[in-house]
Amino acid sequence: MKKRGIDPLLSSFLSDIGHILIVVFVVIASLGQLGIQTTSLVAVLGAAGLAVGLALQGSLSNFASGVIIIALRPFKVGDFVEAGGVSGVIEGIQIFSTSMKTGDNKAIIIPNSAITGGTITNFSAKDTRRVDLVFGIGYNDDIPMAKAILQRLVDEDERILKDPAPVIAVGELADNSVNIIVRPWTSTADYWGVYWDLTEKVKLTFDKEGISIPYPQRDVHLHQVA
Repeated sequence: MKKRGIDPLLSSFLSDIGHILIVVFVVIASLGQLGIQTTSLVAVLGAAGLAVGLALQGSLSNFASGVIIIALRPFKVGDFVEAGGVSGVIEGIQIFSTSMKTGDNKAIIIPNSAITGGTITNFSAKDTRRVDLVFGIGYNDDIPMAKAILQRLVDEDERILKDPAPVIAVGELADNSVNIIVRPWTSTADYWGVYWDLTEKVKLTFDKEGISIPYPQRDVHLHQVA
């Protein structure tokens, strides 16, 4: 399967199933060569399999979920996904579970039924992603000037795509600040680099140009009583 370029996710799953089937076939064939009647043995194995299946309904559910994952292909090996309540890079799918690696290099094993029973978010499925940022400025600051600074910083970053065009607009008049939304598009591989670099550049440039990023504040009014 590797020589034919079959997806590693599918080849790993089929290899596990094939291994089990081959072992069962070899055992039965070997018993037949030794002169043991295998017809009754197969019947016994079938009955035992039914009993074991009833006792291991959870495992069978994980197996069925594994088949669903292989059939629907919501992700592939190497994708960064959020599923089963955790986030990580898919490393492989086995008969009963899926293995992930987190950003801090921890291995996580998730039952397949936990993945198919919930929402799956695949961050690697698309080639491009939108970076959603919000920067607050003071009510006394120059809004057109702040937008022009943000536009210049976005235009200077070569990783940011021209199409779709970035969006820079006043998004909210909040309690303590005027919030300006910045939504550029970039390739999925550059998402976090653009997110972190643009955040730092905006802070440094706002400080240099005299644009304030206000803290939460409260107005206190004192009334003198005669």
